Parts: sequence; C-alpha cells; structure tokens
Amino acid sequence: MHRNKVIAMSATVILGLGSLLAVPSAYAESLQDMKDKKVTIQEKRTDVQSNIYKTEAKIKHLQSQQLTVEEQLDQLEKNMTANANKIIEKTAEINKTNAEIESLKAEIVVLKDRIAKRNELLKERAVSYQESGGNLNYLEVLLGASNFSEFIDRVSAVATIVEADQDIIKQHEQDKKSLEEAQSAVEKKKLDLEKMLAELETAKQQLQVQKNQKEVLLAELHKQKEHAEHDIVGFEEEAANLKAQETAVAQAIQLEQKRLADAEAVRKKAAAEAAAAAAAAKKKQASISSSSSSSSSNATVSAPAVSSGTFNRPSAGYVSSGFGGRWGKSHNGIDIAASGTVPVVATADGVVIRAYKSSSYGNVVMISHSINGQTFTSVYAHLNSMSVSAGQVVSKGQQVGYMGNTGHSFGQHLHFELHKGAWNAAKSNAVNPLNYLSM
Repeated sequence: MHRNKVIAMSATVILGLGSLLAVPSAYAESLQDMKDKKVTIQEKRTDVQSNIYKTEAKIKHLQSQQLTVEEQLDQLEKNMTANANKIIEKTAEINKTNAEIESLKAEIVVLKDRIAKRNELLKERAVSYQESGGNLNYLEVLLGASNFSEFIDRVSAVATIVEADQDIIKQHEQDKKSLEEAQSAVEKKKLDLEKMLAELETAKQQLQVQKNQKEVLLAELHKQKEHAEHDIVGFEEEAANLKAQETAVAQAIQLEQKRLADAEAVRKKAAAEAAAAAAAAKKKQASISSSSSSSSSNATVSAPAVSSGTFNRPSAGYVSSGFGGRWGKSHNGIDIAASGTVPVVATADGVVIRAYKSSSYGNVVMISHSINGQTFTSVYAHLNSMSVSAGQVVSKGQQVGYMGNTGHSFGQHLHFELHKGAWNAAKSNAVNPLNYLSM
C-alpha cells in the first residue's frame, strides 16, 4: 500500500516535470512576440515624431499666413479710411456745387427778368417800326428840324437810338449764351462729382467685402492653428507614452527572460528531485502549499482580494458604465464607482509605463504586462493620487493609487482600460475588461 502511494506520488512529480519541460518553448515564443511588439512601438514612435514635425511646420505656415492676412487687413483699413476721406471731400464739393447752382438760379432769375424786359422793349420797337413803315419815322424826325443845328442834333440822337437797339440785341444774345453755358457747366460739374461719389461708394462696398472675406479667412486660420496646437499636444503626449511604453516592454522582456531562467532552474531541480521518490515529492508539495498560504496573506483589507484568475479586479465598487458606445462616442474601458477612500490595485504583474497627470485622464497610471506570451496594457485613470512611478515593477494586487475625480471626470470613479497589445492614441487594441477580470 505504501509502495503504491510512493509510485503514485512519483508519477505526479513526473507529470509536473513534463509540463515544466514544455514551458521554455512557450516562453521563447512569447519573448519573440514581445520583441516584435517592441519594434512595432519603435516604428509607431517614429510615425508620431514625424507627425509632430509636420504639425509644427503646419503651425509655422499658418502663422505666416495669419501675418500676411493681418497685413492685408491693415492695408484695407488704410484704404477704407482714405476712401472715406475722399467721400467726405466729394460730398463737400457736391454741397458747394449745389450752393453754386442755387446762386446761379438767383442770377438766372435776374437774367430772365432782364431778357423779358428787353423782349418787351424790342417788341415795342418792332411794333413802332412796323406801324411807321421801317425807317420813315426816323426820316420824319430828321426833316422836322427847324434849322441845320437842330438837324445835326436829331441825326446824332437817331444814330444813338439805332446803336442802342443793336446793343440791346447783342446783349440779349450774350446773356442768353452765358446763361446756357453757365447752366451746362454747373450741371456737368455736378454730374461728374456725383459719378465720382458713386464710384467711391462702390469702392467702399468692395473694400468692405474684401475686409469681411479677410476677417473670415483670419478666423479660419486661427481655428486651424488652434486645432494644430491641440493635435501637437496629443502627439507629444502619445510620443511620451510610447517612449515610456517601449522602456516598460524592454523591462518586461527582461522579467520574461528571468522567468524563463527560473523555469529552467525549476525544471532541473524537479528532474533531480523526481529520482528522490515519494519523500522528496511530499516535501516539495508541502513547500508549494506553504508558498500558496504565504501569498494569500498579502491581500489588503480595504483593497480587492488577489484572485486566482489571470487579471485581478482593480478596485472595489460597482460598474457604472460599460465598454462600448456612450454619448455618441466609443467608451474604451469601464467605469467603477465607489465613495470614500478607495484603493486601486494593479490587475496583474507588470512594469509601470507612466504615472503622470493628463488633461483628459487626470492622474493616470499605465502598466505593461506579459502574460503567457501576450502583451497587455492596463490603464487606471482619474486617480486622486498615485503611489507608483515609471519603470517600477509591480505585482498583481499591489496598490497603485486611490480612486478620484481628476481630469475629464464628473464624479469619483476609476476609468479602467485593458489593451491586448500596446496602448496607442487610437485605442485600437482596447478590449472589454469584463471579459478578462475576475469580478
């Protein structure tokens, strides 16, 4: 009976040894996967750095465009001021011309009255001329002289009257001509001024349209510059995360190599102990039991107990928001809410990528894990405080901070993300944590 028991225990040890013999091959494959992922992260960092350079160049170009548009706006303002001054000048000239026209109208009234009187005088002379038969009246005047001296006086008087009639006719014609020329000149001047004023008004409207267009363009350039500056902040944050992640993955590879070496040492030790029969197997089993009991004593009272699953629950509380669509956007993790002072723990063994303050995540811790050849990245956001730092090796269930309400948050909770692979800004590797956690 005792012999059978020893044989059974030896068989158990040999079976365990067989499983250990298979471990190095699996670890070798996992190391290659991690090295491939490190190369992918390096390539992604190069792409992000290229995006930073391109965006910086875009910002400089936009700044140059803004300066040009601002100079154009300044010139337009000067042109509009000059145009407004010209409009004032032409309006004053038009007002002056209107005054001249009003003054001319008064002169025209006088001229018209003078012409009317002359017309009456000429009509009277024409009637007299017609009734007397032309020049006979003047002849009678001359022949009616009583002596030669009187005749000479009458001849002189008649000549004076005839000459006066001719002067009246000439003056009449000259006044009419002057009146017509004055009216034509003033009206032409007014038309020219009104035409110039209309052109200035059109130019004013065109300048205003150009100014409005430039202001719209300047506003669009400001908007593009703000977007570019926002993008570059995101690129710089992503670059910092990728750099830290590359370092953490390298550390994770070293841990994996150490685990491989430890596994090989365990395998050799198990092979030696297999020949020692049931007593050695019983002793090893007792050692494993002791190790299990000691690890279970590490659980913290206020933190979630360390589970036997691959991933541990990161904090106490209830799931207030799940993975997937939310508010028209993609929610790439889950929210766990609780009140009071709530510890947040690492979901698995790993290396801290970054522990920093983000504008969106708030206080956030990112951890890289290597589990059975697969790289995972866990994210703990909106923390009140952090108790780990970049490059630190953490164990499953180890506290990384306390639940909080920092960053883009609307109440105390933990935003927890799990990425199957490396973290990236697009979060294309994000998976539903509830499919992996032991809740």
